[in-house]
Amino acid sequence: MSNQRPAVSLSAVPGRREATLELAVEIEKRGFSGIFCPSFGDAMGLCQSIAEKTNEIAFGTSIVNIYTRHVQDYASSASYIHEISGGRFIFGIGVSHDPMNDRLAISTGKPLADTRKFIEGYRAAKRVGDLPPLIVAAMRDKMVALGAQLSNGIVFANAARSGVRGSLERMYTNHDIDNGFFIGGMIPTCISEDRESAAAVNRKTLSMYVGLPNYRNYWKSVGYKIEMENIELAISKKDYGSLPDLMTDRWLEDVSLFGPASEVKEGLDKWYEAGVKTPILVPSSTNGGQFKAFQELFDLFT
Repeated sequence: MSNQRPAVSLSAVPGRREATLELAVEIEKRGFSGIFCPSFGDAMGLCQSIAEKTNEIAFGTSIVNIYTRHVQDYASSASYIHEISGGRFIFGIGVSHDPMNDRLAISTGKPLADTRKFIEGYRAAKRVGDLPPLIVAAMRDKMVALGAQLSNGIVFANAARSGVRGSLERMYTNHDIDNGFFIGGMIPTCISEDRESAAAVNRKTLSMYVGLPNYRNYWKSVGYKIEMENIELAISKKDYGSLPDLMTDRWLEDVSLFGPASEVKEGLDKWYEAGVKTPILVPSSTNGGQFKAFQELFDLFT
């Protein structure tokens, strides 16, 4: 069983931003391999603060929505963070999801074409300075291939470990990938001796994602057709209370980590074996918020 420290996902909510930065400093002190800031909240602002508060740890966005800011503006901010951090910043981008974009009155276009156009605009940005590595949020093979062709890496989120292995094998077969290519994966994680309670927490975390058609279509494609069709039927009936029971243990074990410390560490080893170089644990707790979850994660690697 490996004691290698993974990366972690870190977000800042109003009223706790200073405490979140103190947590980032602690994450660095404890030797974790990276800090990645998700799309909700101001991920770029948080990364700028992490650049100023830490000294050595790699960090980045996972991800920012390409539709919410002009590419030139993103490039300027990314270059700034890259420079003041001494080259530790990784710029992760993605297209988000239709329901989330709809809430912002943003029209989602064609993900592959729009991501390609964004990357080209990013590379061509004028008078911004040196740019950091760019990684692409990917789930299915076409976006993985685009990332392999045009970017410095890919990051999965809530992917099925069983599907990731095959996707990466096809990527390596079809593309010339160098050793520095970033391969990350955001993994919901809950550590508890009460395995069922930890599973319930992850089911709650993933409830939003099973409501998104793109995710359901992905999970269908990697072997969870029955589960996703049952979930779609429940959603069509507005029977949202039944969703946790429809998230089978088989599926949950493939897309998340939960249970006692030994089981979580064994599961993490399987993600490395599947080809994910940088697992990004997204911690939750059965009896507390983000800070309690991080303490449990710290204890896991003590």
